[in-house]
Amino acid sequence: MAKYVEYHLIQSFAPSNLNRDDTGAPKDAMFGGYRRARISSQCLKRAIRLYMKQHCLVDPQFMAVRTRKLVRQLVEQFSDVDAGEVERRVIAALNILGLDVTGEGDTEYLLFLGAEEVRKLKEAIGSHWKRLGEIADAQEAEQTQAQDQGNKKPTGKKSTGGKVEDLRQALTNLLDGGKAVDIALFGRMLADRPELSREAACQVAHAISVHRVEREFDYYTAVDDLSREGESGAGMIGETEFNAATYYRYAVIDWETLVENLQGDRELAAKAIGGFTEAIVRAIPTGKQNSFAAHNLPGFVGVALRSCPVNLANAFEAPVWPRADKSISRLAVEALAREENRMRAAYGFDGHIWAYMDLTEGWKAANEPGDAQDRLEGLVSWLQERLGA
Repeated sequence: MAKYVEYHLIQSFAPSNLNRDDTGAPKDAMFGGYRRARISSQCLKRAIRLYMKQHCLVDPQFMAVRTRKLVRQLVEQFSDVDAGEVERRVIAALNILGLDVTGEGDTEYLLFLGAEEVRKLKEAIGSHWKRLGEIADAQEAEQTQAQDQGNKKPTGKKSTGGKVEDLRQALTNLLDGGKAVDIALFGRMLADRPELSREAACQVAHAISVHRVEREFDYYTAVDDLSREGESGAGMIGETEFNAATYYRYAVIDWETLVENLQGDRELAAKAIGGFTEAIVRAIPTGKQNSFAAHNLPGFVGVALRSCPVNLANAFEAPVWPRADKSISRLAVEALAREENRMRAAYGFDGHIWAYMDLTEGWKAANEPGDAQDRLEGLVSWLQERLGA
């Protein structure tokens, strides 16, 4: 069976600014000597992850949360206990794990934890309530002593009320990913505990436009509704940058790594593939959508099963140029098909199989092989059946 599941999308967005840089301009990049519109992989992955969660494409117990508010999240689960006492023990537990908590009660960086991991941490805090209370007392005493000695940043980790290695190991064993699909797909890094990190099963490329782009500017004014008769001028003026582009999008999932990250649960991995497939097609970044409403779905979605991943972005190293008789989207799909054909002929991609949903009819016109699907549900079923086999 092929090891990699690939996604190739051609998607046109009307005027928009879905992913902007620090100046507020749409992100872009040079490719093939031409300026291209760009949507970053981080932006796309967040949109996919949130879509999967919001639309319950995977059972919520197999999803994760990315937050610095873990202390508050755990405290709220002890509704019948004094919040202050719970917070002390939660912080003590996180200190034991090597995850620092700031003076404001947030973790020092974002943690990506599965719902099951959070549930197990809550249960462990309850099970070790008395001991964590003693450890909290010791840590607070250390902090007080450090502050008296003028240390600006006491850690609270040295004095832990006796040996805690067994408790540290017990808490560490709980952070196994919790079979969280989004952690399995996108990975996680815990800087202070690298052994708890997860290698991502999914790689997502930056989306780039198949053609050259120029930034455009929208000059706008806002009128004061309560201006008096005779008063002229705008209440506010400004400008925003935008573009309109047809993008090539690419992502690949290492199927065996996904299964491994989900602790060998192939049934859950197949469900994860189904949820990801729907989300990568339907999820759209939210940047400046109130101003542009660029809710444009892909014109082409191709999925391939391969023994090695192949990004086909070089189909657009020479940019697509407009023609009166064909849309940019169709021209892009035809170029994609030609690139696939060239790569297959040159490198011998034996056993690589495709399925696709093509609203442009460009793939069929290029006589490229593959199972044509009329609906997105057909693509999902096609993938799950072959991965199950």
